[in-house]
Amino acid sequence: MTTTAQTTRTTTAFGSLIGTGVLATVAASAATMAVAAAGRAAGIGLDVSGAPIPVTGFGVLTAVFSSVGVLLAVLLSRFARRPRRAFVRTTVVLTVLSLVPDVLADAGTATKALLMLTHLVAAAIVIPAVARRLAA
Repeated sequence: MTTTAQTTRTTTAFGSLIGTGVLATVAASAATMAVAAAGRAAGIGLDVSGAPIPVTGFGVLTAVFSSVGVLLAVLLSRFARRPRRAFVRTTVVLTVLSLVPDVLADAGTATKALLMLTHLVAAAIVIPAVARRLAA
């Protein structure tokens, strides 16, 4: 009986974590596309190395990397002693590292700033939402 109760709680926790992660991923994808569209509407180019980045590309890449973050949260919830702390620290470091290619990109200053802003917007949505579902 105890094993069944523990298994049910663990399954519910994973389900809750994944569900929250999926919702945060969708929200972050929509937000980064909105930021990119607003930047383009304000006259900021979305060209890097002469190739345009489509607004939908922001959403797709946000979804991919946010999903990796949710997978990281699931693994940390299983194996880390303090999953929330480990998740927040790891994802903040990864967010900072994700800004490096934007700084180095062959693009104008405004474009670089817009690219970095999209990373920060996605992180501001996904990290707190997922972290709340992890054990302290």
